[in-house]
Amino acid sequence: MKNFILPFFILFLFIQTNVATAQNQFETEGVIVPRTIEFQNKTLQLNGFGTRSKMWVDVYVQALYLTSLSQEAQYILDNDTEMGIRIQILSNLVSSKKLTKSLNAGMEKSVGKENMKQFESQIVLLESMLSTEDTKKGDAFNLIYNPIDTSIWVYKNNKLQGKIPGFEFKKAFFGIWLSNNPVDEDLKNDLLGKF
Repeated sequence: MKNFILPFFILFLFIQTNVATAQNQFETEGVIVPRTIEFQNKTLQLNGFGTRSKMWVDVYVQALYLTSLSQEAQYILDNDTEMGIRIQILSNLVSSKKLTKSLNAGMEKSVGKENMKQFESQIVLLESMLSTEDTKKGDAFNLIYNPIDTSIWVYKNNKLQGKIPGFEFKKAFFGIWLSNNPVDEDLKNDLLGKF
């Protein structure tokens, strides 16, 4: 009887290990999207992910990470807890300058042109952090909001580039994708896990 049970037990362990491994990450457009990211001793969970396309070109894969999952965009924007956006560049057509221009246009669409002046200093900071060296295909940016110092920590390829202060800026920045007027409605739904 023992000889009969042992192979089934080994098979069961093998299947369980593969299932656990498969849930640690996802793959889309050749990009590995982690299930979680670590930030300041906290684990942020993948809320949703999708691809941003422009003029029939896939520009980047984006993922949203939260401390507790939600499908309510306004709740996420107003929440003063750790959260992150991960962007991985898919095209060599995306330069640091084009990425910055695109993010500025998205923020303007989200908050309105008349409200952009209040974020001038933060936008200059963001531009300088994104352009420390030119952006290329495969580069990954983690932009993580830290409620302790109310700033977005900007990482490029896991290297901290700097911090951008302001809770209102955090709301405007995340609003690029999650506001009532996002850059891409389909991507918004993907990030919210509404497939």
